[in-house]
Amino acid sequence: MKAVRTVLFLIALTLPVRAHNGPPFPIIVDKRIGPCIVSLWTHPDIGIGTFWVIVYPPPGGSIPKDLKIQVAVQPINGRIAERRYKAAIDDSSSQVQYKVEAPFDRQEFIHARVILQSAAGGGEAMATVEVTPTGFGRWDLGFFLLPFLGAGFLWYRAMSRRRRPAS
Repeated sequence: MKAVRTVLFLIALTLPVRAHNGPPFPIIVDKRIGPCIVSLWTHPDIGIGTFWVIVYPPPGGSIPKDLKIQVAVQPINGRIAERRYKAAIDDSSSQVQYKVEAPFDRQEFIHARVILQSAAGGGEAMATVEVTPTGFGRWDLGFFLLPFLGAGFLWYRAMSRRRRPAS
């Protein structure tokens, strides 16, 4: 039984892990764009930033079947050209939601545009957001060293209080 647990543990160590700090947050909320009402949520991490486009039908209307969504991103300073990414339907939610992943190479402010196109009409909306490092930035090392420093402190205290044998 112990060998099975060891093998499972070693397999778990080889699995890829994707982590992020905190939940996504909205940068566009309930805005009418063409034939839909749209909210744009994001988790803009350095490396891979994620955008979720949540689409609602207008009152008395419906979401077009031929709806195409793109998210375009560009640094505010214009150091690179705008890049567009096609949104794919995300079935992980009970609402109509699309997901886009965009690569980011540094911490900076970007313009993010959500672009809708369909036979019923189209449009776009833009917001500005800051791409941030995953984790706590420059405080990562100190934060993750805390358990080791604590264990070292406890070891030091235990060793300093240890009785010395009488000679």
